[in-house]
Amino acid sequence: MSQLKVPYSLLRSLPSLMANSLSRIQDTVLPPHSLITGRVLSKDDLQMDTELWQSLKFIDDPCCTACGFPFEFEQGVDALCMRCHAHMPIFDHARSAITYDDISRKLVLDFKYGGRTDGLEFFAAQMMRAGSAVLDEADTLIPVPLHPSRLRQRRFNQAALLARTISRLSAIPYQTEALVRRKNTPSQGGLTFLGRRRNVSGAFNMRPNFKDAVKGQHVVLIDDVYTTGSTLSACANPLKRAGARRVDALTLMRVVRPQEIPK
Repeated sequence: MSQLKVPYSLLRSLPSLMANSLSRIQDTVLPPHSLITGRVLSKDDLQMDTELWQSLKFIDDPCCTACGFPFEFEQGVDALCMRCHAHMPIFDHARSAITYDDISRKLVLDFKYGGRTDGLEFFAAQMMRAGSAVLDEADTLIPVPLHPSRLRQRRFNQAALLARTISRLSAIPYQTEALVRRKNTPSQGGLTFLGRRRNVSGAFNMRPNFKDAVKGQHVVLIDDVYTTGSTLSACANPLKRAGARRVDALTLMRVVRPQEIPK
């Protein structure tokens, strides 16, 4: 019987051919998923997803002990940013997971306005990483509420979804009924720090039958984006009046830019 001769060029290419075949099989059985949302992606999508992941700016220490504004260098124990030196927020501490910028904004806008909830696990995990200190010994999570008319328009409250997911992962109870938004305030976009504070002044109230529920409690407010902290302070105010022992805040993203210091 004559012996089959395999061309040497084919033998040389066998390892790469086998690797490509295994890669195709693996992509069929275990297709590549988004590092952020978990969705199945094409190879081109996966490349873009990886670049997005690598471009996100995660927030960690050192930062302002009150509002969590990130510092470039260590400033010492209990250091405050310039804005908190001038105007301390009503909440006790705030922390945020990711810098809100041109790269990250699509994630939160798709979630907030596009109904994309497939990134919730990633969002919650990053918030728990950044907010471990404020979540420590927390008694309850309370999402920043939407006005009923805006809730009907959007169909869901993104802050409530974040609170629910963090609650499930951390076993900290969450409460969506305690705080109510009684004023349908105009958009905060384009307003100054003082303008934002005036815009949301008195916008939030405690429901009367929930006032005793927060007395003496460590409450953590949950929201999607921290801009100046005005909304979070407006939420903390009725909670403090109802007797909450400590009110902290935790947001998915935070605007980081040179601080406007109002007089």
